[in-house]
Amino acid sequence: MNQIDITVTVRDNKPCQRFELDAQGSLAFASYRRAADKVIITHTETPAALRGRGIASRLVKGALELIRAEGLKVVAGCGFVADYLDAHPEYADLKG
Repeated sequence: MNQIDITVTVRDNKPCQRFELDAQGSLAFASYRRAADKVIITHTETPAALRGRGIASRLVKGALELIRAEGLKVVAGCGFVADYLDAHPEYADLKG
């Protein structure tokens, strides 16, 4: 199995309004906008060569943990995030 070099820390790039994850010299990200006490994730992007390896899931999980730490709610404005929330009931409390 091919090892993937991933910096497991998802960061919130607030000036760009996106959560970011470094993976094999590339960047996966989830764009968002804030509205009151909610973070609306509008789009997730994983480099094409890295798709299907769980990177987007790691990105979304990290983003949700950051959102939880700030005491905010999340709105799934993209299908991948909606599917992730449906598959992970441990984040049901974040749905706004």
